[in-house]
Amino acid sequence: MTGSIEQGTSQTHGNTHILHFLVRLPRPMEKVWPALATPEGLAGWFTDVDVLEPRLGGMVALRGLGAGEITAWDVDRVAEYTVEGGGRIRFHLERDGETGAALRFTHEFQGEGESEPSWRARFERLIEQLGEGPQRAP
Repeated sequence: MTGSIEQGTSQTHGNTHILHFLVRLPRPMEKVWPALATPEGLAGWFTDVDVLEPRLGGMVALRGLGAGEITAWDVDRVAEYTVEGGGRIRFHLERDGETGAALRFTHEFQGEGESEPSWRARFERLIEQLGEGPQRAP
């Protein structure tokens, strides 16, 4: 199974912009989770992380986006980071067949912010990162 990025959608409500993506990943949820919820994993495809306290209400600081807090946290399923200047970034994992995971991604922000093409490029890096190396049983 290879990964794929389904068409992203963008909505604007006044000064609030919301991007949605559905990304199909070639690994099971528990193998994808560290890429979304650890400093090392996020640095591999998204951005460097200065602080990440892995719990609801924990502090988070994403380089280039800002500092804030973890506003949703369900291990192996949901990580949501709300950062000053970067808005709300939500990763929601679901099972996708026997060996894959589907990532439902939402980025809600005010004013000028990340565009759909920059997120698409990041998700391509994530798919590439997850596809490297042999798949090993846990």
